[in-house]
Amino acid sequence: MGQEAWPHASVPSVGGDVWHWQLEAMHVVSRVRSDLRARIAHPSVSTTSTEDARDGLLLVFEELASNALRHGGGAVRALVVANDEGWLLDLSDEAPDRPPVPAVDRDPSLGGMGLHLVAQLSVDYGWECRPGRKHVWARLPSGLRSVQQGPDRVPEPRTPQLDGD
Repeated sequence: MGQEAWPHASVPSVGGDVWHWQLEAMHVVSRVRSDLRARIAHPSVSTTSTEDARDGLLLVFEELASNALRHGGGAVRALVVANDEGWLLDLSDEAPDRPPVPAVDRDPSLGGMGLHLVAQLSVDYGWECRPGRKHVWARLPSGLRSVQQGPDRVPEPRTPQLDGD
């Protein structure tokens, strides 16, 4: 039985303020998350987005960054492009032969549900290979506009059946 893959799609080209970081190890993710939080708290960003949307960006950043460090390889780079419509988040690593694979048929208490969370919070998402690198990306809304989410392209995690309802 094959596993469902994360959608293969090119990183979108969007304009806006560009922020980038190198992630050498897991402990750096917390520092970069704090820096990202400070940047999105600035009035130029906070007045064009909702608190829920900013919280969603931080969650998606943490999920994709930790996945890149755990399952990717080599130098991990994080890129965020911010504009009035929201954010593009692009995490890249040196493991183009290892696509992101969402957990299927796993008890949520065992973890590994991060890609499902990313899919729920994002307007669009995917991954692509570029020479020597894998890019896993997500576009998140600012929360101020009503955005139509794309079709759910990732299978929903299955929860265990409970007897007696």
